[in-house]
Amino acid sequence: MFKKILIANRGEIALRIIRTCKELGIPTVAVYSEIDRDSLHVVFADEAVCIGPAPSNQSYLKVPSILSAAQITGADAIHPGYGFLAENAEFSEICADSNIKFIGPSPDSIRKMGDKAFAKETMRKVGVPVVPGSEGVINDIEEAKQMASKIGYPVMLKASAGGGGKGMRIVMEESEIEKAFQTAGNEAGAAFSNSDLYIEKYVENPRHIEIQVLCDQHGNFYQYGERDCSIQRRHQKLIEESPSPFITNAVRTKMGEAALLGVRSVNYEGAGTIEFLVDKHQNFYFIEMNTRIQVEHPVTEMVRNIDLIKNQILIAAGREIEDKPLDPRGHAIEFRINAEDPDHNFRPSPGRIEYLHFPGGFGVRIDSHAYNDYVIPPNYDSLIAKMIIWGTDRKHALARARRAFEEFQIEGIKTTIPFHKKVLENEKFINGDFDTSFIDKHININ
Repeated sequence: MFKKILIANRGEIALRIIRTCKELGIPTVAVYSEIDRDSLHVVFADEAVCIGPAPSNQSYLKVPSILSAAQITGADAIHPGYGFLAENAEFSEICADSNIKFIGPSPDSIRKMGDKAFAKETMRKVGVPVVPGSEGVINDIEEAKQMASKIGYPVMLKASAGGGGKGMRIVMEESEIEKAFQTAGNEAGAAFSNSDLYIEKYVENPRHIEIQVLCDQHGNFYQYGERDCSIQRRHQKLIEESPSPFITNAVRTKMGEAALLGVRSVNYEGAGTIEFLVDKHQNFYFIEMNTRIQVEHPVTEMVRNIDLIKNQILIAAGREIEDKPLDPRGHAIEFRINAEDPDHNFRPSPGRIEYLHFPGGFGVRIDSHAYNDYVIPPNYDSLIAKMIIWGTDRKHALARARRAFEEFQIEGIKTTIPFHKKVLENEKFINGDFDTSFIDKHININ
């Protein structure tokens, strides 16, 4: 097992990893920017090293500083969490060259499956359905017009190296494509240092459903069921649940088999997520793979009785996966609590938390790095907490979520708590009748 693990991240995911490392008896190192000096991951790690000022490109994305922190503290492994360097193949290679284990897939797997255009072609070759679109990146506007005309409008332009809704534009007709191509490319370049785009058919009013996988070095490839991530705004997830209230058991089985086909084809190692769009007829199409742990991983943990972070670490250490797939138990829903104002188009709301009270009770899990008087910096993602609810079935989970939100108190900043309360009272959501356009159609947001 590893002697010491450095967590190259911040916030709730850094604290989540530290907790699992402590249970495994592994000392931890936190890295932090100057503005994160008072963050809980710094407090609870065994050691902490400041790696630069607040801007992420001068701290959490600065590879030399992170490697120096690992070397001076004697860390022999680095867990990247999600975001930042988690899907950076070059960082994974540099770790290997420095005799430090990157807790994640190989650089080759990150390149193959992290590049959306290449991943689509890989999945197509092994027989997994994919959304019709370009076989690779689109080189210019004229090529984009030709491909869009071939597959038919509406189409979606997507960043080849992207995620989180960055570098994505829906194009309804040819007159819109030039501006969309330029805007998406600029956004992708700024977010990922890669402005490459690909194009695919836009599946209208789809469900966004993903399959969790774990793969070790001993030939074990397991899938742990689906998460329905259809409640989104600007292509960013806000609520995730498992099992999906939409798909049938037959489709669920086929999606799981398709996910395993994909990861076996690239001899994948570690935790990953295969993401699909599912149309109203329950036809599913592969769209991308996330070669890392996901924000919404606790949903799977709650219904599958598995510690995904622990298994990530075991796999990286050369061990076999401990938690084999079990049938789902009950229903779990995750609500992302962001420092955003939902009444003003989810505008960020950083600042000091003047009062904070988390809900509790059976079936309520809170993953957060926030506390009373904590100052949420404006420099990073707005996620401040995740509330994960478990119930014996979906109806029970929804009732428990409503009760928990009555207890959830945050003062001093705007949050997405009022938004979640609205969703929980919406009949279509209650009945499981929603898709990725749900917020725009059914929740009144200014």
